Amino acid sequence: MSKYDYDLFTIGAGSGGVRASRMAASYGARVGVAEEYRVGGTCVIRGCVPKKLFVYASEFGHAFEDAKGFGWSAKEVNFSWKSLIENKDNEIDRLNGIYIRNLKNAGADIFQSRATVKDEHTIHLEAEDRDVTAEKILIATGGAPWVDETVPGHELGVTSNEAFHLEELPKHVVVAGGGYIAIEFACIFRGLGCEVCLVYRGEDILRYFDTDISVQVHSEMTRHGIRVITQSLFTEIEDIGGGQKRVQLSNGTHIDTDMVFWAVGRKPATKGLGLENAGVELGKGGAVKVDDYSKSSVDSIYAVGDVTDRVNLTPVAIREGAAFAETCFNNNPTKTDYTFIPKAVFSQPPVGSVGYAEHEARHEFKNVDIYKTNFRPMKHTLSGSDERMLMKLVVDADSDRVLGCHIVGEGAAEMIQCLAIAVKAGLKKKDFDDTVALHPTAAEELVTMREKYKPNL
Repeated sequence: MSKYDYDLFTIGAGSGGVRASRMAASYGARVGVAEEYRVGGTCVIRGCVPKKLFVYASEFGHAFEDAKGFGWSAKEVNFSWKSLIENKDNEIDRLNGIYIRNLKNAGADIFQSRATVKDEHTIHLEAEDRDVTAEKILIATGGAPWVDETVPGHELGVTSNEAFHLEELPKHVVVAGGGYIAIEFACIFRGLGCEVCLVYRGEDILRYFDTDISVQVHSEMTRHGIRVITQSLFTEIEDIGGGQKRVQLSNGTHIDTDMVFWAVGRKPATKGLGLENAGVELGKGGAVKVDDYSKSSVDSIYAVGDVTDRVNLTPVAIREGAAFAETCFNNNPTKTDYTFIPKAVFSQPPVGSVGYAEHEARHEFKNVDIYKTNFRPMKHTLSGSDERMLMKLVVDADSDRVLGCHIVGEGAAEMIQCLAIAVKAGLKKKDFDDTVALHPTAAEELVTMREKYKPNL
């Protein structure tokens, strides 16, 4: 009989922690899981899932306008923020129940409690004020929104955590940030009828994506009426009464608004976990340092997902959780493959991207060819919208291999999931060229681009 209460104890029941725990239990391990908030984690409870539901809701605002060109007219169109929140909450409750049921069906014990590490094999459950022991401990607490606390009045702003539970829809929103969350929420609020201003410290938004994506999304956001201010920071937030806040900017101007939204990044949620008690080494921002098999500096303690600050995406956390279970409980050492991970930004229009950005490819490969097109989709010939679509292929000129694919436009995320298979498999530009186009679709452009892009020098 084992000298420990559990073979595995997981702290955090998000996507990575749940996958690891379920798989470990299926391999015969005795598993305990502690979650201080709700089972399902950031993605399901206060991240990807509710955000995508908000995206769908905000897209209808544009759709009503687009429909006029196709003969439709809708009078007295109204939007109820209260109904959206209620329906969203019902769906999250349903998913939360499924996650709990799946863990229980796998045989795992679930503790609704904050858990901290006392030593390399001991976990303290705060809600029950008792300790449990485990042969292996998995840290899967994810990340948390980061707020710049050096800004006076920073506490007057909200983060994505609070945005899903606002009692009323604001009339005017100022968003700080230029990444996924900032762009997506700026588009959501604008689509729901809010006035929106986005403030970003960098030269342009989405700086980790291909430059053409950044430029296209910036242009489309502006077209939708979102004010984008770059190379500027919040310097102070003031409560000026009547529910209004005044945001002072580093460029010397100010903006009065109903709501200030912090979307300047996330940080690993390790504060107060007690990892130092076990000697676990932490890196930048408090991330747990791990090896290729997700093991920390302590042999009995592992970590997966955003808490490790490797690639902070839900499907990656799930892969890491599965690889951990295979390695530790199925005698099958498994590493997570981080190459050619597809990414999406659910802006309006959305972004889909996989592989090398042009600037990355030119740094890594001697000769790079670019194929791209920017066009008005067929749908908008009648809708009257000026929305444009971007498609771009990055190709290694010496091997003809497609190194990257980048799309901005309706259906981009759906297309890129399929294209990621081809790019990861190493297909060549010739393979794209040899594929018969499906007409009439926007995606047919991906297999009909023949001329190499030559920039105007």
